[in-house]
Amino acid sequence: MSSQFGGVRQIGYVVRDIEKAMRHWSEVLGVGPWFYKEAVGTTEFRYYGQASALPDLSIALANSGGIQIELIQQRNHAPSLYLDALKAAGEGMQHIAYWTDDRFDQFAGQLRARGYVEGHGGRMGMRGRFAYYLHADLPGSIVEISEMAGGKGEYFAMIAAAAKDWNGTEPIRRIGAPQ
Repeated sequence: MSSQFGGVRQIGYVVRDIEKAMRHWSEVLGVGPWFYKEAVGTTEFRYYGQASALPDLSIALANSGGIQIELIQQRNHAPSLYLDALKAAGEGMQHIAYWTDDRFDQFAGQLRARGYVEGHGGRMGMRGRFAYYLHADLPGSIVEISEMAGGKGEYFAMIAAAAKDWNGTEPIRRIGAPQ
């Protein structure tokens, strides 16, 4: 538990083949069901503080207990920390995330005051903002702050509820991009 931001709520993994990753997590590790959006619909994006081309992202979400697991596959070459992580370390864990209903700007300010730099950030659809922060002392450790506005909180709660009673059936649930 962070005395600044509460508990870690999500662990994100960058992958090259999201379908393969979802199958592994559900069949081998027993985590699911996965809520999969092939085209997320990023509407705003910054890379190191500058407006940037939108990454074409596929994202799958599932819960393992109280932690949400996020699988991310970027399908274009727009600059992002996702591609940076793949280039530097290959597939694997890329970030941890803290969630907030109403303290996004406060959390971001606290990170910047402690020497963190926003690597990328933006918004997906009409849902809340997100920003990924890096620190020179821990270059491989990315911290995301995610705002639960715009229905994101309800969506994430539905994913967590589905995991509690999941019996292994319908491990991948394909859904459209957020509105």
